[in-house]
Amino acid sequence: MKKNLKYYLSLDYTIRLKQNEDGSFFAEIEELPGCMSEGDTKQGALKMIEDAKKAWLTVAVTRKINIPEPQKDEFSGKLNVRMPRFLHRKLSYKAREEGTSLNTLISTTLASTVR
Repeated sequence: MKKNLKYYLSLDYTIRLKQNEDGSFFAEIEELPGCMSEGDTKQGALKMIEDAKKAWLTVAVTRKINIPEPQKDEFSGKLNVRMPRFLHRKLSYKAREEGTSLNTLISTTLASTVR
């Protein structure tokens, strides 16, 4: 298949949407550096990011700039982490204190810090 503008526009790029402090929304496409936009609502931001994506890709195709393609998520959910023994001990005690598994404690703690 010829990789032209139509091809790239058909790809399912990763859109990150974040609400600003003023209630508006910021959108960006993870794979396309600098491709971002804002809107007063989620729907507005999503419409604007589609316009920004088309403009970004049009310039890249015209200038023959390398265009990254979306990557399929190949995450298994398994992660091997090395940590100091004292931290492992503290986390294990904390999990026991909360009546949960070490895995659940670490997963929920990490999830609460990622937005």
